[in-house]
Amino acid sequence: MQSQPHIPGFTIRWTDADGDQAGEHAGTGGRSFRRRRRNRHGRGLRGELMLANLPGFRTRSERFDDMVLDSAERLQDMWGKQLDGVLFAVDEIPPDLEQLVATGGTAPMGSYTPGGRGEAPMITIYRRVVVQGASTREELQDLVHDVVVEYTAEMLGVPPETLDPVYRRRYQ
Repeated sequence: MQSQPHIPGFTIRWTDADGDQAGEHAGTGGRSFRRRRRNRHGRGLRGELMLANLPGFRTRSERFDDMVLDSAERLQDMWGKQLDGVLFAVDEIPPDLEQLVATGGTAPMGSYTPGGRGEAPMITIYRRVVVQGASTREELQDLVHDVVVEYTAEMLGVPPETLDPVYRRRYQ
């Protein structure tokens, strides 16, 4: 199929990123497809399914990331300079999970990787393992915080109770 260099009477002008029209679209009444939101028969999506301020807008993994971030920020507020440069990461499952399960071992809820050669130390939390360890959202928040405290304490070489005074006291 060959393209024609110019078809008389047919012009296309792109809109900018803000949705403001930079030109006209022949045959659409001057509105871009993005601004129409619906297809030419009046069907299709009319707008967002969930508003951004509602809790259902964020996915479960995004909420879990927020829990890890909140715990890391709390520890950063308490310990300051000692935690500068530490990376907190979230991964779905631990590496070699199949081998752990096959040998009858338990899956770790996180890991600590010491820094070296210009790399920062990293604490990784495994989302699927931690989520399976909690039955309610409140328990999940507590468990996420405890896992972050445990691996941060391992990194600093101190007992977790000295790192955070409320470590594991919410369960009793």
